[in-house]
Amino acid sequence: MADKKFVSSLSDAEIKENFKDCDVFFGIRSGLEEALAFERGKAKAATIARKRSLPDVNVAATRKALSLSQKAFAAILGVSPRTVEAWEAGKSTPTPTAKKLIFLIDQDHSLAAKLQNV
Repeated sequence: MADKKFVSSLSDAEIKENFKDCDVFFGIRSGLEEALAFERGKAKAATIARKRSLPDVNVAATRKALSLSQKAFAAILGVSPRTVEAWEAGKSTPTPTAKKLIFLIDQDHSLAAKLQNV
């Protein structure tokens, strides 16, 4: 497999001038360069992992702190009771969106009451 390389008819200076007000281009270019470095064995997977981090959540502890059944907590989150059961048993993990929602509910229990009334 031949080495891949980013090629452009423009110089780096011309590219920078054309995209000086656009951070997206440089983000994409940087990401592609990191991916190529990884493919060539010059970078570890950790260097190209997403920079965002998700909060750690304890589904069972949050639910119990709210004195809710799995069924009631599932209704608040918009998932099935079996999903909550699987999260609590460690059979699966919440999606990134669910993790963020559980984190927010854990930080502010009044959100659970607001979501129950929706």
